[in-house]
Amino acid sequence: MTLQPHESPNLDTRSQRRTFTAEFKARILNEYDAAPDAAARGAILRRERLYGSHLLDWRKARDAGASAGLTDRRQSASRAAKKAENAELARLQRENARLQAKLAKTETALQIMGKVLPCPVGGPVPG
Repeated sequence: MTLQPHESPNLDTRSQRRTFTAEFKARILNEYDAAPDAAARGAILRRERLYGSHLLDWRKARDAGASAGLTDRRQSASRAAKKAENAELARLQRENARLQAKLAKTETALQIMGKVLPCPVGGPVPG
């Protein structure tokens, strides 16, 4: 079976959404605005594989809030901090579950051995 030029050999892979940095957006906007004619502007869009709507959105964001408007909300610092916080919470929950399972095994072993000692939670173990 031969593949046509437009067919993909691996259909399971998904294309990934492109993200653009604020510096890239500003550079493209400046280059586009400095282009002498429509042909040059079209060449910039084709070269960067962009649509005119990208530039409209970026220009609107730039004009509304200077360079802060060019940053991607999905990649903001607060979102990264929240993601890190959620990862830490999940790690601590897994560790808590592991330690509780270990404690239950230890208590069961002590009961089986007949050496059940009253031990306050978090206190020193009498020995």
